[in-house]
Amino acid sequence: MIPTSSSAWVRGLLRVFAAQGVERAAVLARAGLAAHRVEDDQERFAADEVTRLWEAALALSGNPALGMDAELAARHIDFQELGMAMLSSADLQGALQQAARYLAVISSATVFELQPDPQGEWIAMGHTGTARPVPVQRSAFSLLAMLCLCRWVVRRPIVPLQVQLACDPPPSDAAYAHAFGGPVRWRAPRHRLLVAAADLAAPVPSHSAVLLPLHERVLDERMQELSEEGILQRVRAAIEAELPRGEPRRHEVARRLDLSDRMLQRRLAAQGTSFQAELDAVRRHLAEQYLCRQKLAPGQAGYLLGFSDESNFIRACKRWFGMAPGALRARGDPEVPPDR
Repeated sequence: MIPTSSSAWVRGLLRVFAAQGVERAAVLARAGLAAHRVEDDQERFAADEVTRLWEAALALSGNPALGMDAELAARHIDFQELGMAMLSSADLQGALQQAARYLAVISSATVFELQPDPQGEWIAMGHTGTARPVPVQRSAFSLLAMLCLCRWVVRRPIVPLQVQLACDPPPSDAAYAHAFGGPVRWRAPRHRLLVAAADLAAPVPSHSAVLLPLHERVLDERMQELSEEGILQRVRAAIEAELPRGEPRRHEVARRLDLSDRMLQRRLAAQGTSFQAELDAVRRHLAEQYLCRQKLAPGQAGYLLGFSDESNFIRACKRWFGMAPGALRARGDPEVPPDR
């Protein structure tokens, strides 16, 4: 499964940023992400795309404590069906076990681990699948959002016994301490917080032995869907890797993925697509990146996209964008501000 986060999670992030004075459209433009993707409930965002959102929001806000507001996190972050399953659990311990089992539905780019401790249990979180450095604010916010979810589930003001962040402290960590409800230890081995045994045993007021298996069934189905959807991410990544060598062939991509040519065909067909459609989609996406944002020369962009003949690249651009490569390059990206 390629590490991704749900559009619901991204929408929640953007609402938190907006509540702290960072305009949604500006964040998306600076991060180079299309607005329509955020509103698509079936869309998923790669780990580095979410990091780019954080980078953009931090740059626009100038706020080193961006996201460190428990009230905003509780109000705007949507854990969807996972939250319902946790609400149906018997106690907080059981609810956290649901989170450990199904958090990938919200974000498979987030590592979630429960670590026993004599005083209770640590909730440890991190991120995977990222090539870009993950801002500390993103890691701290993930922990804070989970803490807020725990408070919501048991309807009591849980205060962690300890909060640890694996990075250098900011000039002032007052906002972090206020958000978590206590001091934060910096330069720790991992990002984690310690929940007391008494809080773990707290009953969930909305516990339902009838509803819990129904929510689990929905989550199991979504986990299966995510596993199947991962093939598209892998195919697109393999196509992109092959493009500078020339136009990729299906059997070459299948070999890169350790699949037979026929198996790759079948799995793409099950997703309602084909190798040629995915090749065209990847090329179109990269053409826009190369010409509009990176301002590469049309010849260089065509080469990187695997076109051996420039006339074929020109025809493809006219089909995709209604204009030739040079005109597209001159137009630039309307979603990106001029200062980029």
